Amino acid sequence: MPPTAALSTAEKQAEQLRQDGNTYFKKDRLGAAIDAYTEAIALCPNVPVYWTNRALCHRRRNDWTRVEEDCRRAIELDHNSVKAHYMLGLALLQKQDFSEGVKELDKALDLGRGANPMGYMVEEIWQALAKAKYLEWEHESTKRSWELQILKEACEMALEEKHAISISQMEEPIDEAIESGLKQLADLNCVFRKAAEDDIPTDVPDYLCCKITLDIFRDPVITPSGVTYDRADILNHLQKVGKFDPITREPLDPSQLTPNLAIKEAVQAYLAKHGWAYRMD
Repeated sequence: MPPTAALSTAEKQAEQLRQDGNTYFKKDRLGAAIDAYTEAIALCPNVPVYWTNRALCHRRRNDWTRVEEDCRRAIELDHNSVKAHYMLGLALLQKQDFSEGVKELDKALDLGRGANPMGYMVEEIWQALAKAKYLEWEHESTKRSWELQILKEACEMALEEKHAISISQMEEPIDEAIESGLKQLADLNCVFRKAAEDDIPTDVPDYLCCKITLDIFRDPVITPSGVTYDRADILNHLQKVGKFDPITREPLDPSQLTPNLAIKEAVQAYLAKHGWAYRMD
């Protein structure tokens, strides 16, 4: 049999195995699905979807080591695989590798938005990314809080010792020494309270929130009227309600939406400083 004919036969067999694997997966027969995808990979190892499909089965089994292995191979074959970057990010988070996990989820989100801004994958990835960044902030915030508390106690102790020495040596009237000590302790508390402010949840500024959902922007776009919305929310409005700006009531087509890069940068800067805002209630 000629080589090209043999390759064609292998491709057909591999594709049939993929379809069989999909059927098994839908019936929750994960072992059979994994076997089918593995056979497909053996026939055509350079098809990324076979690797991501098998990774999905491993994900269902919480076998995150194999998820990572299959997704890394899929990315080698297709750098723009949304599912591979997404599941790799999830696998890395399971290893408590927040930094690399977040990078992969960010990549998956960018790719997903480019392919289908309103697709279910974009929302799913955002939820995972927001949770990961919140957990990362929570971990760092707890560490910062503990370090600040230790430093604060050390500073208070040093001040108390200084004033005790000052009073014992009568370098200044006792009343003035006590008043001076209390003022310095109050100033010290003010400094440490200020240092902890960024980690205390408050209301997100209105200009960073979508006027439709009131949630912080994820992918801000601006209309010809100058109003900024989150892309998914305004597209959903245009599709289900009508092709008009919900604030100005002016006619609006999806093609007229333009990324609001200034707001996007402002949101990123705000989230970088206030990680608690990633929390999804």
